Amino acid sequence: MLTRDHQLRVRYAETDRMGYVYYGNYAAYFEVGRVELLRSMGFSYRRLEEQGWMLPVRDLRIRYMAPARYDDLLTVRTTVPRLPGARIEFDYLITNQQGRTLVEGATTLVFIDAQSMRPVRAPDDLVEAMGKHFITDP
Repeated sequence: MLTRDHQLRVRYAETDRMGYVYYGNYAAYFEVGRVELLRSMGFSYRRLEEQGWMLPVRDLRIRYMAPARYDDLLTVRTTVPRLPGARIEFDYLITNQQGRTLVEGATTLVFIDAQSMRPVRAPDDLVEAMGKHFITDP
């Protein structure tokens, strides 16, 4: 399993009239988590796109447990539970500075060839880089 934490601070513009983070912004926080996880491995969305891959979101699941508020320091824990094939799954856990779980979620993205717009397998170098983080049976 591959896991990375990324911290971000809630900006005023991300909150609603009640002072809570607007529910739709959590999907953007998930995106930050997955982009930073890939970046930490030496892969950026830009690099993948330049190499001809696109990664549209196939599905998104979110479970809200408590609100985040303006100026909270959040930790977005992003996990890739299994090696990618034609799709890649990400699990998310968002906690506040006190360690309280606020949100859990998951996304599935599909690898698409930018020219044919057809699903393809994940790039070999990405799978290889991720594989170093998974325990395999001897």
